[in-house]
Amino acid sequence: MSTLITEECINCGACAPECPNDAIYEGGQKWELDGREHPPLCEDIYYIAPDKCTECVGFFDQEQCVVVCPVDCCIPDPGIPEQEPALIERARKLHPNEQFGAPFRSRFREG
Repeated sequence: MSTLITEECINCGACAPECPNDAIYEGGQKWELDGREHPPLCEDIYYIAPDKCTECVGFFDQEQCVVVCPVDCCIPDPGIPEQEPALIERARKLHPNEQFGAPFRSRFREG
């Protein structure tokens, strides 16, 4: 699942610099992927572009937006269920120069 920022967001911005994929945007800001701009997904609060979210798979053992959010408003998006293989593939596409060895870091794995 992509991670979703709920309406409880207080616009503190703590999450954005923690995202390894630059998938988090301030409300009203256009998002970018592959050199193309897309309209904002939310106008009033920070949001996560699902096409760029890997739930930090490949980078961390848990989503960093969840770790730093002071109001616990970053949750799995129930409308976009995804599993580890799709998320690591997205990470590889977003970061072609990065080496994601086996095993790679993932919230799907214990320890």
